Amino acid sequence: MAIPPKDKYLDTAIIDFGQTIGLLVRRVRAAAASHELSWTESAVMKRLATDGPATTAELARAESVKPQSMGATVAALEEMGMVERKPHPTDGRQVNIVLTAKGAAVRKSTRDAKRTWLAQAFAQLNEREQQTLFEAGEIIKRLIDK
Repeated sequence: MAIPPKDKYLDTAIIDFGQTIGLLVRRVRAAAASHELSWTESAVMKRLATDGPATTAELARAESVKPQSMGATVAALEEMGMVERKPHPTDGRQVNIVLTAKGAAVRKSTRDAKRTWLAQAFAQLNEREQQTLFEAGEIIKRLIDK
């Protein structure tokens, strides 16, 4: 059997790597699926928890989506009781979106479920494998930051 050319091997390895990362993300998200939040809903809640109140337009820009799409996301989160609208402190024409206590609790519960799954998965690995994954995580961070 012939060894595939290096470029072909690299292409296959890159595809496999991308698919594997995707599967890992899905498994981690499935561990916290009881709240049934979309990717965008989770991202908005994280942004509000991290950066504080924001207008729908600010959230749309931050998440690179159209304001109309963000409006629908905010409306869904509001209907679930995860966020609420508050008057903007300096501009009476605008409204800020704020994470509610329920939203913060759901976010914590989701984060805890993901961490628990990851901790259990890591516990099944030997020390060398754990170290390799931690080092790979640092490399992946550098890729993301470029």
